[in-house]
Amino acid sequence: MDDNEIRSAIDQLVAEERELRAQHQLEPLAETGAARLRHLEESLDQCWDLLRQRRAKREFGLDPDDVEVRDASVVERYRQ
Repeated sequence: MDDNEIRSAIDQLVAEERELRAQHQLEPLAETGAARLRHLEESLDQCWDLLRQRRAKREFGLDPDDVEVRDASVVERYRQ
């Protein structure tokens, strides 16, 4: 994935996350909705991490395509 594809994926994930959060404002999410929301949050963290990795590689003259999506359990432990 290139940067534009990652940003596009982020936009799609954010749109779905907003939709679920709006639904949650009206009534509590069912278990499947809550699980989907958690998955979206993890996927967003992974996308942002991937974009940061690519930017860091590029900054130091390395190949930005030489990055991998990190496991959600790894990126979820990062401090913001």
